[in-house]
Amino acid sequence: MGVGVFAFIRNMRRCTRVFFAKQVLTAVLLLSLPATVWAQQFSFSSIIVEGNKRIESDTIRNYAGIETSTTVSAASLNSAYQALVSSGLFEDVELIPSGSQLVIRVQEFPTINRVAFEGNRALKDEELAKIVKSQVRRVFNPTTVEQDRLALAEAYANSGMLAARVSPKFIRQSDNRVDLVFEIFEGGKIEIERISFVGNRAFSDRKLRSVIESKQAGALRFLIQRDTFVEDRIEFDKQLLSDFYKSRGFVDFRVNSVNAQFSEERDGYFITFNLREGQQFKVASVSARSDLTEVDVDAFERAGRMKKGDIFSPLSIENDIARMERLANQEGLEFIRVTPDISRNDRALTLDVTYDIERGERIFIERIDISGNTATLDRVIRRQFKVVEGDPFNAREIRASARRIEALGFFSSSDVSARYGQRPDQKIIDVRVAEAPTGSLNFGLTYSSAVGPAGIVEYNERNFLGRGQALSLKFSAGADSQIFSFGFTEPAFLYNDLTFSFSGSYRATQKQFSSFDTSTLQLRPQFSFPLTDRSRLGLRYFYDATDITGLPASSGQALTQEGAQGRVTQSGLGYTLSYDSRRTGLNPSAGVFLQFGQDFSGLGGDATSIKSTARVAGETKVWGDEVTFLGVLEGGNLAYSKGKSRVTDRFKLGGNVMRGFDPDGIGPREYDAATGVNDALGADNFAVMRLEAQFPIGIPEEYGLSGAIFYDVGNLWGVDYNDVNIEYDSGSWRQTVGVSLFWQTPVGPFRFNFSRPLAKETLDTAREFELTLATRNF
Repeated sequence: MGVGVFAFIRNMRRCTRVFFAKQVLTAVLLLSLPATVWAQQFSFSSIIVEGNKRIESDTIRNYAGIETSTTVSAASLNSAYQALVSSGLFEDVELIPSGSQLVIRVQEFPTINRVAFEGNRALKDEELAKIVKSQVRRVFNPTTVEQDRLALAEAYANSGMLAARVSPKFIRQSDNRVDLVFEIFEGGKIEIERISFVGNRAFSDRKLRSVIESKQAGALRFLIQRDTFVEDRIEFDKQLLSDFYKSRGFVDFRVNSVNAQFSEERDGYFITFNLREGQQFKVASVSARSDLTEVDVDAFERAGRMKKGDIFSPLSIENDIARMERLANQEGLEFIRVTPDISRNDRALTLDVTYDIERGERIFIERIDISGNTATLDRVIRRQFKVVEGDPFNAREIRASARRIEALGFFSSSDVSARYGQRPDQKIIDVRVAEAPTGSLNFGLTYSSAVGPAGIVEYNERNFLGRGQALSLKFSAGADSQIFSFGFTEPAFLYNDLTFSFSGSYRATQKQFSSFDTSTLQLRPQFSFPLTDRSRLGLRYFYDATDITGLPASSGQALTQEGAQGRVTQSGLGYTLSYDSRRTGLNPSAGVFLQFGQDFSGLGGDATSIKSTARVAGETKVWGDEVTFLGVLEGGNLAYSKGKSRVTDRFKLGGNVMRGFDPDGIGPREYDAATGVNDALGADNFAVMRLEAQFPIGIPEEYGLSGAIFYDVGNLWGVDYNDVNIEYDSGSWRQTVGVSLFWQTPVGPFRFNFSRPLAKETLDTAREFELTLATRNF
């Protein structure tokens, strides 16, 4: 029959109390005797052990620590008893002096025959088994069982089930064995019904709720795991709020308190963050100073990026210090320490920043010790450090390295600390990590109103063979297209800050947006490396092989000529130069992205051409970061000196490039009303501008709904045909306005576009509604 562990413990304690009662009675009798009797000593010629079945008698004697033929006091007997009880092996212990013999009578704890869980649904047996320390074939220990009970309750609390109860039971079996069963009453999840803020003026509750990790329970509560109350997550939310405010110049911000109250039904929490925003400060002046004669103060000032009038941000200070320290290394100045001295003007709400450039302590790095990386190679972690053994110790650089290790995403936890080495002028850097899963195999469905549904099988590994390499394989199949692609990236080629990547794809379409079929093979090996903190250059080789097949008899002359060429290959070199300040800029609410690239074909293949593309994008947040303005300007040119462009090579507008039209709905086309020819051809030139404003629509954010308005204008022109009747070859500007509805769901961000063309040509194909998985037009 099942017996509660606590009843078991009570029974054990009762036996213990009986034994102690005997001891107390004996002590009372002894106290009534003369002192000579009280000081009586014992000497045992033999020690007899009774009641043990599993544990050897010699082991029990060793625990007791009593020797035969030696004088033993009453205090020594008591110590022997305590030692046996503390071993955790015995349910009951008695020490009985009998003349020249000492009898040690024990009752062993049973061994665990089976560990089981009952009543659990939210957490599986496999998850719970990893939490408990009680294991099969080990000795049953009530203390360990109690620790297991608390650990299981904590696991449920972290899942939002604060009402969960865990009751350990045991069932006695033969041969002094027990089945340990944890009976679990899970109860319901305690969700967060509402998150509110007190003291916020600069930012709305809606905006602050988007900053923190905890979320309110909404319509998709059965899928969202962040709408349950977890105390540790609240602490993380406080740090997120602090980072958010301080990066926007609120240097005095703090979270005064967080109140969590049960609802009347006791099935939900109301969370209130009590904030002190303070005032927003801007930078009044930035300067550098030093007493070191070898330091060029003006050069150090020019190395910083923070300027007068910028909103103050601790990250900007950190970036400037890093730049100045790099300058010191370039100038051969060792042990230079840059310390910011910040003075504030509360009346003007400004800060004066002065960088003190001093000589720091002469401390070197003795070594870097790495532990816990059971799968990841040491070199993957070591290359996140810009310093090596023997270099000057720099605490700021060590902190930056710790952030880079965490940003890898390979580890569930990571910790980087420093301690003194063998000498006072040396330090050892300890890196402790815990591996996390880095691979995934995904099966999914996508849908677009333009191309319909498609199934996807995708494999991704971010830490291939523990080398920090990325490997991806993807297969997608829809009603009119099949795509297979693979990619491989080595982020530290030849152990340098040089990224090597290789991508390949094969795509086959069956009359997708057209009257013909295509098949395209692409191969792209590429090297890329940073030029500055914000710019990067990529160099690549490319090979393309394209077939146009399945042309109907009603096709026009242009497509017929292009299809008659059969398979066309292009081989060449290309480059892409990019600049991105969205993550490294000083303003956390704004950023720009610039990109220019060219592909030069003619390195073998059937054609010689230059394909140039450019993109300028920017975004800024206004009105308490509630509204986001996005702007994108794109353009491209395709020029051939050998061969001619085909429909598969030319640019196209429509779809995500210009909303409101089919992907082949704009641009030059061969048209003949008499024969019914109406073939979209694409063009050798394009230009498009997309403007968008995203904003909340007044619906609680836990439903994941927001809106946008957009305006697109674009042109597509130029086809190298003189003997074919081509419409819109010289191009014309099309314009579209529309509204969008965004819906953030656990399966992906859906975007619903409702658009209306303001300017279009007669043969253009408009698309007034489109549903896609949202892609940023940035």
